[in-house]
Amino acid sequence: RMHSEEWRIHAACAEQIAAARQRRARVVAVGTTSARVLETSAAADGVVHAGSGWTDIFLRPGVQFRACDALLTNFHLPQSTLLVLVSAFAGRERVLSAYNECARLGYRFYSYGDAMLVI
Repeated sequence: RMHSEEWRIHAACAEQIAAARQRRARVVAVGTTSARVLETSAAADGVVHAGSGWTDIFLRPGVQFRACDALLTNFHLPQSTLLVLVSAFAGRERVLSAYNECARLGYRFYSYGDAMLVI
């Protein structure tokens, strides 16, 4: 079960995301909370709208991301909801393979650990 988080996107931020989309620039979510917020506030066509509220969105494999093109996040604990979110973005097998390689190389997991950019 995914926890709920409070969120807010100001109009200026939504406008910057729309401008990036028009330039065909990537929208990079910095952290899983940002990814959840962007996907919560995005319309079916991917347009991110200003607003606020609470989200309990659970992004899992099979979900189509509408607003995020890339994700910068740390390495999450095995069997966690956030690892499921990363797997939704990049594919379960690919993520687990990367995690195995990173564990073999001594990367640090969880808070204050190493990070990865998923594109």
